[in-house]
Amino acid sequence: MDGTRSTSPKRRRDTTNDDYDDDAPPRKRSASRTPPPTASPSYRLAERPLTRRYSREESEDSRRRYHYNTRRTSNSRSRSPTSRSRSHSSASTPPPKKPTQLHYKPSLILHGHKKPISALRFSPDGQYIASGSSDCTIKLWDAHTGTLEHTLEGHLAGISTLSWSFDSRILASGSDDKSIRLWDVKRGLPHPTPFIGHHNYVYSIAFSPKGNMLVSGSYDEAVYLWDVRAARVMRSLPAHSDPVSGVDFVRDGTLIVSCSHDGLIRVWDTATGQCLRTLVHEDNAPVSSVKFSPNGRYVLAWTLDSCVRLWNYIEGKGKCVKTYQGHVNKNFSLSGAFGTYGTKSTRGGHHHADQEFAFIASGSEDGSVILWDVSSKNVLQRLEGHIDAVLAVDTHPTERIIASAGLDRTVRVWRADYEGAAAVRDEEGVNGSSKDAGKHDDEEKETETEAETTGYDPDTLPPNPFAEG
Repeated sequence: MDGTRSTSPKRRRDTTNDDYDDDAPPRKRSASRTPPPTASPSYRLAERPLTRRYSREESEDSRRRYHYNTRRTSNSRSRSPTSRSRSHSSASTPPPKKPTQLHYKPSLILHGHKKPISALRFSPDGQYIASGSSDCTIKLWDAHTGTLEHTLEGHLAGISTLSWSFDSRILASGSDDKSIRLWDVKRGLPHPTPFIGHHNYVYSIAFSPKGNMLVSGSYDEAVYLWDVRAARVMRSLPAHSDPVSGVDFVRDGTLIVSCSHDGLIRVWDTATGQCLRTLVHEDNAPVSSVKFSPNGRYVLAWTLDSCVRLWNYIEGKGKCVKTYQGHVNKNFSLSGAFGTYGTKSTRGGHHHADQEFAFIASGSEDGSVILWDVSSKNVLQRLEGHIDAVLAVDTHPTERIIASAGLDRTVRVWRADYEGAAAVRDEEGVNGSSKDAGKHDDEEKETETEAETTGYDPDTLPPNPFAEG
């Protein structure tokens, strides 16, 4: 990225800017089981349990008991909507309205890197921010005060990617020197044995949820699965026909997703190394970054046509269900993260969440950070402050904090302004209460279906969608 190496994966790449209309609802799975010749193998999804059937040996009494219980259940279910509607109508105040904008403000500006920053990650415990730069160093900052805790030195070329272990004790880094290193965060020292195996720049890495495996993608077009304890390659996947620009583990570790400049997104079985899905958009734009949604039902991908796309890889053979636009991304590999926002109330001097919604944060080559609502695709806020392209963005795991970094060599920390958000809500309540009074039912329905629409509900882990029935 420092400009002296024109073949670096972080350099410019010429692409075309094509628009895509994704407002149509996802198509249902086709009944045909014959895949097209270029598609990935299809697998039968888990079947629903069969309906109850009677055997000839069943007694008449058992049948009557079953019909009686079924009638009681159906009657109780039929009465439940009425009771819910009565209780809802008896409420005197409508539920809080979903915010239409966010209010993050600059909090910290961290200086220290001598060259552009290409990687940025919060630790899972929220204590640190790790930043990796083309100056060959990694810096660990206190996430709340901005204090520089450690500068990690050991790589012989620029840092392209970072990943934390689940317990925040180990930081992994991938470099243009073709190696992966593990770092002891408390002592600030590297593991004595680097991971050697890739034949070109290490572009992207990700720890498994348990921390016992590491997946890496490289400019050599391969995806490696590593045994962390033994520091050796467990499996090599001939994944793509162009540099592998992004990899990620699903939250239970059973699946891996990879993406490449060849325009393909592939989903792999961790245990067997088998390719289970291949996702490709009709524009075939190079894919620069990819990650699973927090509940594992969707895949989010950044492409060099200034689009961020949300893919439902479970339904049918995969479907792009959302396309987010408004940023500039034609030359650099950008990355981002999921986050949450919502209505807040203050009780006992502390802020509490009444309702939570999901947003996507991404950098942009125009120097801004864009925040989209996951469901509506609306831009909630643009964070202005960087003076050059923003390559890396991450969200704090528990607090309303965003960190960003890029070509201007600075790390910027942004915090949610609860007072400003409350003032906006009060103003909207005064000016628009009569207009919006009749819409609270629709808002409630939207809230109830938010998890299904966005795939963000982090408390519900779906079953393996590729398990055979």
